[in-house]
Amino acid sequence: MKYCVQIVGVGGQGVLMASMVLGNAAMEAGYQVCMSEVHGMAQRGGSVLSTVRFGDEVYSPLEATGGADLLMSFEPVETVRSLKLANRDSAILMNLDPVLPGNVAAGFEEYPDIQALVDCVKARNANVRTISATTIAEEAGKAVAANAVMIGAAAATPGFPLSREQLRDALLAKVPPKTVDLNSKAFDMGYDAMSKQ
Repeated sequence: MKYCVQIVGVGGQGVLMASMVLGNAAMEAGYQVCMSEVHGMAQRGGSVLSTVRFGDEVYSPLEATGGADLLMSFEPVETVRSLKLANRDSAILMNLDPVLPGNVAAGFEEYPDIQALVDCVKARNANVRTISATTIAEEAGKAVAANAVMIGAAAATPGFPLSREQLRDALLAKVPPKTVDLNSKAFDMGYDAMSKQ
Protein backbone atom coordinates (compact mmCIF):
# COMPACT_ATOMS: atom_id res chain seq x y z
CA MET A 1 0.00 0.00 0.00
CA LYS A 2 1.14 3.51 -0.84
CA TYR A 3 -0.86 6.70 -0.22
CA CYS A 4 -0.05 10.29 -1.15
CA VAL A 5 -1.62 13.43 0.35
CA GLN A 6 -0.93 16.80 -1.23
CA ILE A 7 -1.85 19.57 1.22
CA VAL A 8 -2.16 23.10 -0.19
CA GLY A 9 -3.08 26.48 1.23
CA VAL A 10 -1.54 29.81 2.09
CA GLY A 11 0.90 30.87 4.77
CA GLY A 12 -0.55 30.90 8.27
CA GLN A 13 -3.28 28.30 7.69
CA GLY A 14 -1.45 25.43 9.35
CA VAL A 15 -0.63 23.41 6.23
CA LEU A 16 2.74 22.30 7.61
CA MET A 17 1.22 21.46 10.98
CA ALA A 18 -1.39 19.29 9.23
CA SER A 19 1.33 17.50 7.28
CA MET A 20 3.22 16.78 10.51
CA VAL A 21 0.05 15.38 12.11
CA LEU A 22 -0.67 13.11 9.12
CA GLY A 23 2.96 12.00 8.95
CA ASN A 24 3.14 11.25 12.68
CA ALA A 25 -0.16 9.33 12.56
CA ALA A 26 1.12 7.25 9.63
CA MET A 27 4.36 6.46 11.47
CA GLU A 28 2.43 5.42 14.58
CA ALA A 29 0.37 3.14 12.33
CA GLY A 30 3.59 1.43 11.24
CA TYR A 31 3.99 2.92 7.77
CA GLN A 32 7.11 4.33 6.20
CA VAL A 33 6.66 8.11 5.75
CA CYS A 34 8.31 10.68 3.47
CA MET A 35 7.41 14.37 3.52
CA SER A 36 8.41 17.53 1.71
CA GLU A 37 7.17 21.10 1.61
CA VAL A 38 7.40 24.17 -0.59
CA HIS A 39 6.94 27.41 1.31
CA GLY A 40 6.86 30.10 -1.38
CA MET A 41 6.04 33.40 0.30
CA ALA A 42 4.40 31.56 3.17
CA GLN A 43 4.89 34.26 5.77
CA ARG A 44 3.18 36.80 3.51
CA GLY A 45 0.14 34.71 2.70
CA GLY A 46 1.74 33.03 -0.30
CA SER A 47 1.12 29.48 -1.52
CA VAL A 48 2.24 26.56 0.61
CA LEU A 49 2.43 22.95 -0.59
CA SER A 50 3.25 19.95 1.56
CA THR A 51 3.46 16.35 0.37
CA VAL A 52 2.97 13.41 2.72
CA ARG A 53 3.59 9.95 1.25
CA PHE A 54 3.22 6.87 3.42
CA GLY A 55 2.85 3.14 3.10
CA ASP A 56 5.08 0.17 2.40
CA GLU A 57 8.46 0.82 0.77
CA VAL A 58 8.12 4.60 0.43
CA TYR A 59 11.55 5.99 -0.42
CA SER A 60 10.93 9.49 -1.76
CA PRO A 61 8.74 12.43 -0.72
CA LEU A 62 8.26 13.39 -4.36
CA GLU A 63 5.12 12.42 -6.23
CA ALA A 64 4.46 12.60 -9.95
CA THR A 65 2.07 15.27 -11.20
CA GLY A 66 -1.44 13.88 -10.86
CA GLY A 67 -0.34 11.26 -8.34
CA ALA A 68 -2.22 12.46 -5.26
CA ASP A 69 -4.65 10.05 -3.65
CA LEU A 70 -5.98 13.00 -1.62
CA LEU A 71 -5.71 16.70 -2.44
CA MET A 72 -6.40 18.46 0.85
CA SER A 73 -6.89 22.15 0.14
CA PHE A 74 -7.20 24.78 2.83
CA GLU A 75 -8.14 27.61 0.42
CA PRO A 76 -10.50 27.72 -2.61
CA VAL A 77 -8.23 29.43 -5.15
CA GLU A 78 -5.36 27.17 -4.11
CA THR A 79 -7.59 24.17 -4.88
CA VAL A 80 -7.97 25.31 -8.49
CA ARG A 81 -4.30 26.25 -8.75
CA SER A 82 -3.29 22.78 -7.50
CA LEU A 83 -5.66 20.61 -9.56
CA LYS A 84 -2.74 19.27 -11.59
CA LEU A 85 -1.58 17.42 -8.46
CA ALA A 86 -4.74 15.29 -8.57
CA ASN A 87 -6.32 13.00 -11.15
CA ARG A 88 -9.88 11.93 -11.87
CA ASP A 89 -9.72 9.23 -9.19
CA SER A 90 -8.19 11.41 -6.46
CA ALA A 91 -10.27 12.49 -3.48
CA ILE A 92 -10.40 16.28 -3.16
CA LEU A 93 -11.16 17.94 0.18
CA MET A 94 -11.83 21.65 -0.41
CA ASN A 95 -12.21 24.35 2.25
CA LEU A 96 -14.73 26.91 0.98
CA ASP A 97 -13.61 29.74 3.28
CA PRO A 98 -11.18 32.04 1.42
CA VAL A 99 -8.10 33.85 2.65
CA LEU A 100 -8.21 37.21 0.92
CA PRO A 101 -4.93 38.40 -0.62
CA GLY A 102 -3.87 41.94 0.29
CA ASN A 103 -4.93 43.43 -3.04
CA VAL A 104 -8.43 41.92 -2.62
CA ALA A 105 -8.71 43.00 1.03
CA ALA A 106 -7.70 46.52 -0.02
CA GLY A 107 -10.43 46.60 -2.67
CA PHE A 108 -8.17 46.69 -5.72
CA GLU A 109 -9.30 43.29 -7.04
CA GLU A 110 -12.22 40.92 -6.51
CA TYR A 111 -11.98 37.40 -5.16
CA PRO A 112 -13.42 34.83 -7.61
CA ASP A 113 -16.93 33.52 -7.01
CA ILE A 114 -16.69 30.51 -4.67
CA GLN A 115 -19.35 28.49 -6.51
CA ALA A 116 -17.53 29.11 -9.80
CA LEU A 117 -14.36 27.73 -8.21
CA VAL A 118 -16.22 24.65 -6.95
CA ASP A 119 -17.77 24.11 -10.39
CA CYS A 120 -14.32 24.37 -11.99
CA VAL A 121 -12.96 21.68 -9.67
CA LYS A 122 -16.02 19.42 -10.12
CA ALA A 123 -15.65 19.66 -13.89
CA ARG A 124 -12.27 17.92 -13.51
CA ASN A 125 -13.04 15.55 -10.64
CA ALA A 126 -16.27 14.01 -9.36
CA ASN A 127 -14.78 13.14 -5.95
CA VAL A 128 -14.88 16.66 -4.53
CA ARG A 129 -16.04 17.18 -0.96
CA THR A 130 -16.41 20.70 0.35
CA ILE A 131 -16.33 22.02 3.90
CA SER A 132 -16.42 25.48 5.48
CA ALA A 133 -13.51 24.68 7.78
CA THR A 134 -12.83 28.19 9.05
CA THR A 135 -16.51 28.77 9.84
CA ILE A 136 -16.66 25.46 11.72
CA ALA A 137 -13.46 26.33 13.60
CA GLU A 138 -15.01 29.63 14.68
CA GLU A 139 -18.02 27.68 15.98
CA ALA A 140 -15.61 25.43 17.88
CA GLY A 141 -13.96 28.46 19.48
CA LYS A 142 -11.28 29.99 17.22
CA ALA A 143 -10.68 30.32 13.48
CA VAL A 144 -7.08 29.19 13.98
CA ALA A 145 -8.37 25.65 14.55
CA ALA A 146 -9.43 25.32 10.90
CA ASN A 147 -6.52 22.95 10.28
CA ALA A 148 -7.89 20.64 13.01
CA VAL A 149 -11.27 20.76 11.22
CA MET A 150 -9.56 19.79 7.96
CA ILE A 151 -7.69 16.92 9.63
CA GLY A 152 -10.96 15.65 11.08
CA ALA A 153 -12.58 15.92 7.66
CA ALA A 154 -9.69 13.97 6.11
CA ALA A 155 -10.33 11.15 8.62
CA ALA A 156 -13.90 10.91 7.28
CA THR A 157 -12.88 11.00 3.60
CA PRO A 158 -13.71 7.70 1.85
CA GLY A 159 -10.63 5.59 1.24
CA PHE A 160 -8.39 7.44 3.69
CA PRO A 161 -6.26 4.69 5.27
CA LEU A 162 -5.75 6.15 8.76
CA SER A 163 -8.46 5.98 11.41
CA ARG A 164 -10.22 8.78 13.22
CA GLU A 165 -8.50 7.77 16.47
CA GLN A 166 -5.04 7.66 14.88
CA LEU A 167 -5.43 11.17 13.45
CA ARG A 168 -6.96 12.64 16.59
CA ASP A 169 -4.22 11.19 18.80
CA ALA A 170 -1.51 12.57 16.49
CA LEU A 171 -3.19 16.00 16.41
CA LEU A 172 -3.60 16.28 20.17
CA ALA A 173 0.00 15.17 20.72
CA LYS A 174 1.21 18.01 18.45
CA VAL A 175 -0.82 21.01 19.66
CA PRO A 176 0.01 23.10 22.75
CA PRO A 177 -1.60 21.62 25.90
CA LYS A 178 -3.81 24.66 26.48
CA THR A 179 -5.41 24.19 23.03
CA VAL A 180 -6.19 20.47 23.31
CA ASP A 181 -9.90 21.00 24.05
CA LEU A 182 -10.32 23.48 21.17
CA ASN A 183 -8.52 21.25 18.68
CA SER A 184 -10.33 18.13 19.81
CA LYS A 185 -13.69 19.85 19.37
CA ALA A 186 -12.70 21.28 15.98
CA PHE A 187 -11.46 17.86 14.83
CA ASP A 188 -14.72 16.17 15.83
CA MET A 189 -16.81 18.87 14.14
CA GLY A 190 -14.80 18.48 10.93
CA TYR A 191 -15.20 14.70 11.05
CA ASP A 192 -18.96 14.96 11.66
CA ALA A 193 -19.46 17.53 8.89
CA MET A 194 -17.64 15.34 6.36
CA SER A 195 -19.40 12.15 7.53
CA LYS A 196 -22.77 13.69 6.57
CA GLN A 197 -21.73 14.16 2.92
